[in-house]
Amino acid sequence: MSLKRTMKQVAIIGASGYTGRELLRLLASHQSMRATEIMTARSGTKPEPPQFPGDPVIAPLDLAQLSHCDGAFLCTPHGAASEVAKVALASGCKVVDLSADFRLRSATTYHTTYGAPHPAPELLAKAVYGLTELARDKIRDAQLVANPGCYPTSILLPLLPLLQQQLLDEHAPIIADSKSGTSGAGKTPSERTHFGNVHENFCAYGVGTHRHLPEIHQEAGTDRIVFVPHLLPLFRGMLSTIYATPRLGITADAARSCLQEHYENERFVKVYATGQPELRLVQNNNQCHIAVAACGNQLVITSVIDNLQKGASGQALQNMNLMLGLAEEEGLS
Repeated sequence: MSLKRTMKQVAIIGASGYTGRELLRLLASHQSMRATEIMTARSGTKPEPPQFPGDPVIAPLDLAQLSHCDGAFLCTPHGAASEVAKVALASGCKVVDLSADFRLRSATTYHTTYGAPHPAPELLAKAVYGLTELARDKIRDAQLVANPGCYPTSILLPLLPLLQQQLLDEHAPIIADSKSGTSGAGKTPSERTHFGNVHENFCAYGVGTHRHLPEIHQEAGTDRIVFVPHLLPLFRGMLSTIYATPRLGITADAARSCLQEHYENERFVKVYATGQPELRLVQNNNQCHIAVAACGNQLVITSVIDNLQKGASGQALQNMNLMLGLAEEEGLS
């Protein structure tokens, strides 16, 4: 059998955006998967020429081509992914959706959060929330995976093991103070992400109203989390500082040991014994670095990821690898 025939063939829908282009870059070195259908999220448009030498032409959306694919990555705006997902699933594709369409299990919550009825409520029960390290077995058997948002990934990876082991005071608020590079807002320009407004500036935004908050509450199983996002004057990278009150008798060492034990065999999550993680250590890779420290009677948990990798395309590739029976780390090392 030829090498070409053993390759898993996947489609990238929305390949002209940041997450789509990141997937193209990752798949270029993948040994078992190739992007054979590379499309925009829009039909009826002209093909987009390569931005750089060696880049592929990005074709208009043509859902008929999905019948040739083993999997599909949906890098579309929210609301647009659902119709593509229906066709892809009917064509026999495994689907990883990088939009928000299938992250929330409640169609009512989706409507409240995104201001429109859910386009495919019948698929919500089939979607697996794809936080890879915490849902690996479900992801392997899934047909449809909702890739988590970047902010939730940076918050839930360090927080969920502590909540599951009941190490935190169940009545105290949990503060998630998070900062992201501008690529987290996507490729479409806006006044907020304009260079002149970001350069040498720093601000909070979406306080109490950010669309990732219901997702964080849903997966954490509590609405005690106060989430405050900020915009950093850089392109990629995300740092979350989480302030939590431990249960009586629980120390920072105990919380750190919990995380170290939970992630000791994980290739893409590193829990520090000492010191603090920095953005530069996770930029352009699929790592999440975590540290735990004591500040009086509070725990201070620091988490850093690359929002375009572990927060989006890298985690999506982890999930698709599992869904297609490949080694989880392929294309990500």
